[in-house]
Amino acid sequence: MSLTGLVAALVADDGTTDWPRRVPARLEAVLAGMPLAARAGLRAAAHGMDAYALARTGRTLGALTVPERDRVLGELGARRTLLPLLDVLKVPVLLAAGTERMLQAGPASHTLARQDPPLAVTPAHAWPARTTADVVVIGSGAGGAMAARTLARAGLDVVVLEEGQHHRTASFGRRTPLDRFTELYRDGGATLAAGNPPVLLPTGRAVGGTTVVNSGTCYRTPDHVLDHWSKDLGFTPADGLDRHLDEVERTLRVATQPLDVLGTNGRIALAGARELGWRAAPLRRNAPGCKGSCQCVVGCPTGAKQSVQLSVLPDACAAGARIVTGARAERILVDTDHPGGPRACGVRVLRHAGEPGAGSGPDGAFEILAPLVVVAAGALQSPPLLRRSGLGRHPGLGRNLSIHPATSVAGRFPEPVTAWKGVLQSVGVEEHHTEGVLIEATATPPGMGSFILPGLGGELRRELESADRLATLGAVIADRPSGRVLGRGRTLIRYDLDRRDAGRLLRAVRAMGEMLFAAGAEEVLTGIPSTPRVRTLAELDAVLAGTSARRLHLSAYHPTGTVAAGADPERFPADPWGRLRGVHGVLVADAGVLPSCPQVNPQLSIMAAALAIAEATVRT
Repeated sequence: MSLTGLVAALVADDGTTDWPRRVPARLEAVLAGMPLAARAGLRAAAHGMDAYALARTGRTLGALTVPERDRVLGELGARRTLLPLLDVLKVPVLLAAGTERMLQAGPASHTLARQDPPLAVTPAHAWPARTTADVVVIGSGAGGAMAARTLARAGLDVVVLEEGQHHRTASFGRRTPLDRFTELYRDGGATLAAGNPPVLLPTGRAVGGTTVVNSGTCYRTPDHVLDHWSKDLGFTPADGLDRHLDEVERTLRVATQPLDVLGTNGRIALAGARELGWRAAPLRRNAPGCKGSCQCVVGCPTGAKQSVQLSVLPDACAAGARIVTGARAERILVDTDHPGGPRACGVRVLRHAGEPGAGSGPDGAFEILAPLVVVAAGALQSPPLLRRSGLGRHPGLGRNLSIHPATSVAGRFPEPVTAWKGVLQSVGVEEHHTEGVLIEATATPPGMGSFILPGLGGELRRELESADRLATLGAVIADRPSGRVLGRGRTLIRYDLDRRDAGRLLRAVRAMGEMLFAAGAEEVLTGIPSTPRVRTLAELDAVLAGTSARRLHLSAYHPTGTVAAGADPERFPADPWGRLRGVHGVLVADAGVLPSCPQVNPQLSIMAAALAIAEATVRT
């Protein structure tokens, strides 16, 4: 069914400007990249709202005047149980609307910082039906890239499998952020962890994995986390990760972000923290020469951010590694008759359905025979792969999932902020980090943030048109491992927010509100559907006292721990050096191997652990 009426109602299309008319077509393109359930859910909601309008007025939403639509939306919004659902419904609409409003203002120009270094990339449809290698690395993200480089430099013949495609930096500047978003993220960015409450959990799918679409923030693993991993959990690489962290920082060219490109959003965060006497500073990032384009999460259009397809994989390929794109690892091949016990002997690979030539050959599949397989498909994809391979019997597999639950708050300022001009994630506030709350000044391209503008119809339209006066902060929580990854063919995620972490999220909202008021905000947008605005800190305290974290709009990032490594064979699926228990020749070198939440953005932790695991393998 058409989405025109739904869009016209939500963004109050009064016919005075052109951009709202283009939103339905843009929304259809967004939905095309999402899972069937998400598409069906949105269309069902649109149908339900049309049916309600028809029952109340005798006409569908598209046939109503703007005031009539607003009255219908007001009636729906007055039902408290519907408010969270309406907020969810707004997410894809705001994505499309933000893009069309941005295009109306004129296309942005981006200057390449440098040309992409060469990679040895072969599409899956061009790969032979059977080949051999010394090592197959499944996944080209943070962990897979580091393992591939280490093993290739040791003289091994390495093949890297990547389910996504290779996207060059030059291509990012030619397309809108939203067009890149639907291509660079698994499920079009609509990966969902079911639970109480449901949580969006976006992850990348491309050569370079999630490093292509992360913020570029590079925190070292805190010392107390490393101590816990090594002394309490027996994760042996943690004993010496400082050296590996140093190497990763050199590779990624990590440095403190200069003040001149922070943008107003970051400067407001620093001002609020300074007023309160809180610890805050520009973040350390892997983006030398950053131009402040605020598009890290959809692929840096200048090439400044040193995601691994620009910084690690070129070295791996220079050492002889090869990358196969559009290649989905169906299962690890295992020789169960080997005299030393079950042993990996390769990988069976499916040509991705979106690949040209997929389905050619006997069944669209090929095999790479190898005595060593490195599992680096990510904390959400590795457990189903191991189950499909007959290697999923350990009771800890898929458990122990941490996802850094996150929430956002915005402050309205009297002067323009234009948060999307400057560094996307610019300032870290560590005042509450000992309590498990890490606050970061985070902005995104228009319409693409995890913060949802309040209101419906005319109210939402006014919010859209004044969004340049909003400064946004986000907070992630060092959570208890409250999730599980289920499934074999398709990943199913279950996550129920721990009571302790719910309290941390509410404290995070309070702290972010306090910062924004201290910096001069006229009002704070809370992200709580029933009370979206407060004008004083006392009002915010009253709102938080009467709500729960499950009423916040939550997202999540950085899944870890689902194939955790440690000393206890009953608890951990992998041994202290990342070797999968119960089979020879399988290493785990992605975020899943981390035994607990790293409490910071985890890219450096993942890469350092993968480097240590791969180096130990080379030595043996």
